[in-house]
Amino acid sequence: MLKQVAKGIAAQFGSSCEVVVHDLSRHPDHTIVAIENGHVSGRKVGDGASHVVIEQMETNDPEPKDHLCYLTKTPDGKILKSSTVYIRNGKGKVSGILAINYDISRLLMVESAVQELISVQESTQSEPEKIVNVNDLLEELIQKSVALVGKPVALMNKDDKVKAIQFLNQNGAFLVTKSGDKIAKYFGISKYTLYSYIDAKQS
Repeated sequence: MLKQVAKGIAAQFGSSCEVVVHDLSRHPDHTIVAIENGHVSGRKVGDGASHVVIEQMETNDPEPKDHLCYLTKTPDGKILKSSTVYIRNGKGKVSGILAINYDISRLLMVESAVQELISVQESTQSEPEKIVNVNDLLEELIQKSVALVGKPVALMNKDDKVKAIQFLNQNGAFLVTKSGDKIAKYFGISKYTLYSYIDAKQS
């Protein structure tokens, strides 16, 4: 049904409107089961989760609020007007996400003439959120963990690394396939040490 809805929305609004269906029962590496006008963000069926999907899979929030009419930004600089709608199964559990991303880059040049079409509810939003693939998201989370500690890896002690790795764990980094190998290598520790840092902090 969602695939049919996605086709209908995309047909209604044309080639600038990307519609994505995420299946949350799948692995984060390949949650996209349907996508229309994927050229907008450069994604395709079988690609991984975006940040909002990773967040839902990590928290498993039973009552997430739909996120409507906010700005996102693609890696190549397109500005999109986006909406994220959470889909529930027959038991009321969130099982999927329907995402709509409309490329308003060209419309922004004539904003005064189409103000009502491109206006956003979150007027105080300072910078568009980024749409990234799951591997790009992991790299971004690693950089945020380093920024959180406030010093390069070469100067980090054990407590610093525990803090950084806990941040990654809490933000869903370990849902990404083979992320443990990449994170352990980045921080110059073994996988055994990596998981001991997580367990020690949680204890």
